[in-house]
Amino acid sequence: MHKQIYVNLAVSDLERSKAFFNALGFSFDAQFTNDKAACLVLGDNLYAMLLVKDLFRSFTRKPLCNPQESTEVLVGLSCESRGEVDALVAKALAAGGSVPRAPQDYGFMYGHGFEDIDGHIWELIHMDTNARAAS
Repeated sequence: MHKQIYVNLAVSDLERSKAFFNALGFSFDAQFTNDKAACLVLGDNLYAMLLVKDLFRSFTRKPLCNPQESTEVLVGLSCESRGEVDALVAKALAAGGSVPRAPQDYGFMYGHGFEDIDGHIWELIHMDTNARAAS
């Protein structure tokens, strides 16, 4: 089985993207961060590589999509509570992100999300395992 995950995302302005995610409370692994890429630490063994577009293009022959106009991926992150979901969305808004839709409440699962400054969609969910077992 795999031990880590690295989601690679193309960004327009690396320093601006780093500032956005710092404002949300995330950090970066300095060992894998330079002027072309930044390793965003999402959790234990969970990372997003923010890559300047020229570097991203070097990994694929396919054209890059514009995440402001097309959806390439939905990045889903689990959260410890509904409060953490809402707090991260609020921080994203304050840092210049946007909200693509209203929160979704299914009783056992609560979700909301944000678009980062490049238009990538981040889905945040909290699963109440006790409520799920009861349903």
